[in-house]
Amino acid sequence: MPTYKDISSFSDWSKDDKDQFSLAVIKGLIMDTVRNANSGHTGGPMSSADFAYILFAEYLNFDPNDSDWFKRDRFVLSAGHESALLYVLLTLIGWLNIDDLRRFRQLHSKTPGHPEVEINGVEATTGPLGQGMGMGIGMAVAESKLREMFTQYTDEADDIIGHFNYILVSDGDLQEPISTGAAALAGHWGLSRVIIFYDSNKAQISGNTQRSDSADYGTIFEGYRWHVQRINGHDHKQIKSAIEKAQVVNRPSIIIGETTMAHGAAEMEGNHETHGAPLPQEEIDATKEKLGLPNEKFYLPAEVINHFKYRFDTLRNEVEAWAKNVETARLNEDVDKLWRLCIAQEIPDLALPEFEKGTVLATRKAFGATLDFFAPQLPNLVGGSADLEPSNYTGNFAANYGDFLKENRRGRNFAFGVREFPMAAIINGIALHGGLIPFGGTFLVFADYERPALRLAAIQHLQVIHEFTHDSFYLGEDGPTHQPIEHAMALRTIPNFHVLRPADAQETAACFQLALQTKKTPSALLLTRQGVPVSEMHIDAIVAGVQKGGYIVKDSADHPELIFLATGSEVSLALEVADLMNDKRIRVVSMPCLEIFDQQSPEYKTQIIPERGCMKISMEAGITHGWEKYIGSNGLAVGIDHFGASAPYKDLAKEFGFTAAQVEKKIRDHLAALL
Repeated sequence: MPTYKDISSFSDWSKDDKDQFSLAVIKGLIMDTVRNANSGHTGGPMSSADFAYILFAEYLNFDPNDSDWFKRDRFVLSAGHESALLYVLLTLIGWLNIDDLRRFRQLHSKTPGHPEVEINGVEATTGPLGQGMGMGIGMAVAESKLREMFTQYTDEADDIIGHFNYILVSDGDLQEPISTGAAALAGHWGLSRVIIFYDSNKAQISGNTQRSDSADYGTIFEGYRWHVQRINGHDHKQIKSAIEKAQVVNRPSIIIGETTMAHGAAEMEGNHETHGAPLPQEEIDATKEKLGLPNEKFYLPAEVINHFKYRFDTLRNEVEAWAKNVETARLNEDVDKLWRLCIAQEIPDLALPEFEKGTVLATRKAFGATLDFFAPQLPNLVGGSADLEPSNYTGNFAANYGDFLKENRRGRNFAFGVREFPMAAIINGIALHGGLIPFGGTFLVFADYERPALRLAAIQHLQVIHEFTHDSFYLGEDGPTHQPIEHAMALRTIPNFHVLRPADAQETAACFQLALQTKKTPSALLLTRQGVPVSEMHIDAIVAGVQKGGYIVKDSADHPELIFLATGSEVSLALEVADLMNDKRIRVVSMPCLEIFDQQSPEYKTQIIPERGCMKISMEAGITHGWEKYIGSNGLAVGIDHFGASAPYKDLAKEFGFTAAQVEKKIRDHLAALL
């Protein structure tokens, strides 16, 4: 193969020689990038480089001038620790530069340790293994669903929406159970535009994978109804053939590439110790010599860049043709309306359902009724439940709109099965793709199964909606394993995450509406199993209060002595207690979202909860930790700081001190102790 010494004749080289030298340059940049940072991963990026280079140079469709072009193929680096490889490829495109590579893993750089979605060309924030696979599958769901929606109005739907979704996974990705859970759904749904490359280098940070894994992933994925190919992951002809086959089969595809860790390294090729560390400088020098590179840091000749960009004029022409195609298609009023809703994210003003005041209704039932009311107004609202439709009250949505299936792309309901974590990652991917507003439902206690994906949703500023029902010990007979105690407060500790615990049916509708309006923050609605009274307040006042996170639902004529701060089902409890304590001046505040309340102006917050002159009492059927910031040192937190028990919920309310008479006694005893 020619070397850097022959670069002056680069134009005369064969394509294979140009590709191999380009790969050598990529590997040199990977080694220098990680070495310069004195931190990062080298071996995996070098073993995945052949596939990634071929994909980006020859198959991936994108707009070189706009990394957010809607019809682009999505590429998700689920093996986020291989970020140096992705950053080098983005440098070849022109979205990053050599200085960015020099600042790898440094403060405020565009090249953080793991890919972050804010960077041009990065489709998802990855690093926690397995989640990138779930998100990539979610992107494929969104592509398939959107394409079908536009097909109803135009024959050009595939031309304006359709694309492939490529995911690069590592051994560690497939060892995470979320991957097989998401893969099972992808196979069941027949997502033929998912193409995974599995970089099977059989080495990870603690040693060779045979220490912990003897699974035959080809057989596993065949069982999940995937198309499986096994190739030499360094053979370019095999890589190209595999990609082209994967593009035409009517199933999701996995290309199992047998690769070598740190492929091309002089002495450390195949060594698992290259996984999570820079190569020693002497090894880098020897490897560069072996690869035909100069002993020069961050070597990137213009010839390699130009060779990589050989398709760019064609890609730009395709983008121009697409824009004209979209313009023509949008002359159809129905296409234009759908485009503005889905792609331009123009959410209409939503009408809210009406609930009969004075009646009693579980907020989970109110969510189901609100979902049914919003669904016709928002045809891009999609989602489902982790096998709890009757309990989450999403069953009517499923019956009305059908399940999303291989043979029914019109379905808007996703039957996720008992797969909470894959569900959360998949709806993250749907949101990342754009065009749809996804929701997922399960019990609040199972939020723990989803938490890593909830956290990634918050980090990525995604509009995803989580419906968590059975929000307290009030679910009753299922007992402590199913009764959330610490979960509401645990969710509130996630930055940029809205935890909405509505007090009644009207607040539920207002909270759901708020979640649909909140485009940069995930939302979780915590909903009751038991019935709660529907507020007598006007819906407009409730909506205004919910928008501020906390508001007054009952007040005294004069300055209050006591302020009750409550969420969810405890708002009606607080109102009962206030009626019992009519000898006191009491204000009752509903706080459906502490995070939003905390964002209000100091004037508003002190108007609702004065800093002095009154005692604050919090009421929530969960742990009391966290309420001290609102009630102060002399306040009283009414809650439950132990696990629940199995019994009818009314018996538990009495057992745990949550009847109005018991709460009144706690408050009076507390007042007496302070005097």
